[in-house]
Amino acid sequence: MRGSLGEKIGEGAYSDVHAWAPGQVVKLFKAGFSQRHSWWEARMTRAALAAGAPAPEVFDEVTLEGRFGVVVRRLDGPTLLQLSRSGAMTPEQTGAILADLAMTVHKIAPPPEVVTLRDTIAGSSKLSSTLPRHIATGILRLIDRLAPGDGLCHGDLHQGNVIMTAGGPRLVDWGGAARAPAGFDLACCHVLLSELAPELVDDPERPRAVYAATQSEYARLAGMSPAALTAAMEPYLPIVHVRVLLGPAGSPALRERLTQRVEAALRSED
Repeated sequence: MRGSLGEKIGEGAYSDVHAWAPGQVVKLFKAGFSQRHSWWEARMTRAALAAGAPAPEVFDEVTLEGRFGVVVRRLDGPTLLQLSRSGAMTPEQTGAILADLAMTVHKIAPPPEVVTLRDTIAGSSKLSSTLPRHIATGILRLIDRLAPGDGLCHGDLHQGNVIMTAGGPRLVDWGGAARAPAGFDLACCHVLLSELAPELVDDPERPRAVYAATQSEYARLAGMSPAALTAAMEPYLPIVHVRVLLGPAGSPALRERLTQRVEAALRSED
């Protein structure tokens, strides 16, 4: 079914979401993003859904006035972020839902379309052009030293990517999916909620509280202590920081701090 661009119903750092056709929305990447972004997100979303992940159905890929987009099934319901911000859900309830979704994803065998974490980072067109050479090469060496993992990771786990439908929570935005240990996904969640989100909200302690609840509940579900979970996550923090540095997110001051932290982590590995 060919749709037409309707009202904007959502917006993110890299894209806008518009109504498209009955039961469908289109995620349009912002001007300047290549067609590869929409193609890759469509591929990862299809693969995740086929593997049993709570992902939306993909219908089509489109080009509108030079912008590339993915047409997916419309998931009706508020985002977990909206419920959290409004106070309809406490940080503890929000974190429990994020942890349960993460555990669900991590139990799924990654389909062959999902590439390794190393290939995800190495394949970024901005790796060598955006970062100093010693960071670009150092982060790949760090990944090579870590134990290989063969789990499915969403790669962008936060409340804004969870839609609370009548049939349960569903995850959107699968473009960052990777084949990696669960520690990578938890590191992504930590950086997003504990380092990036506090810069953007009126109450910086709320996203931090959500992450603390997510970590606590995930540790319970995994049968681990929170300390053991932190130890499993920490080696992946420099990798997630590099992913942030490859994009536009964060203030200049935060990006400088992240660069310094990555450099310190790489020095400690030498």
